[in-house]
Amino acid sequence: MRIRDLMTTDVITVGPDTSLKEAARRMLGAGVSGLPVTEDDRLIGIITEADFLTSEADRGAKKRAGLLRLFVREIDIPSSEQTVGDVMTGDVCTVSPDDGHAEAARMMEINGVKRLPVVEDGSVVGLISRSDILRAFVRPDKDIVDEIRTDVMKKVMWVDPNRVAISCEDGNLVLTGGMETKSDAELLVELTKRVDGVASLSDHLTWEIDNTKLDMTGAIRPPYPTGNW
Repeated sequence: MRIRDLMTTDVITVGPDTSLKEAARRMLGAGVSGLPVTEDDRLIGIITEADFLTSEADRGAKKRAGLLRLFVREIDIPSSEQTVGDVMTGDVCTVSPDDGHAEAARMMEINGVKRLPVVEDGSVVGLISRSDILRAFVRPDKDIVDEIRTDVMKKVMWVDPNRVAISCEDGNLVLTGGMETKSDAELLVELTKRVDGVASLSDHLTWEIDNTKLDMTGAIRPPYPTGNW
């Protein structure tokens, strides 16, 4: 599934000159732990709760107060507080809206982050989080079956979807029916496994011709008799 199908498009951003207190209030209001930092609609960084904690430690705080503790308990940041631009992370890992959800998951794992800005032509068009990616694995059964019939069988394989009965329960599929060739049956199984949301697959397909055993290496026989005539 493409990131554009999973990402949040209503993205709250802050500028580098925004105060830390204002940035924290926006995070709390939106229920998120990180915000993209933009300037002239271009992504220049990201600020997370970890950046706030680092800022507190740098000021010699005796305790590392979490973001919620900082505001819910009304512990004000001093008037000389730093701005977002002072503590943000400038080296931001991003993804494209046309990347697959697996690529986003891989980038999160490698970089140890919970969310990634989605950038197109330098501008932030969305935000994708771990919870968004999980949605790819809890697709409605009907959507999974429709994709197999329409995209896999009709558009990719050019075979009649009515040849195969597809049952699906919580992403667990059972394929029953007959294909023209064994290679078609094997291809259908392999492509079905790659459909987002498929948890398991039970294959009960049959075929009319086992074309995997045909000798395709022998010399081609001429359609006419050889010799002198």
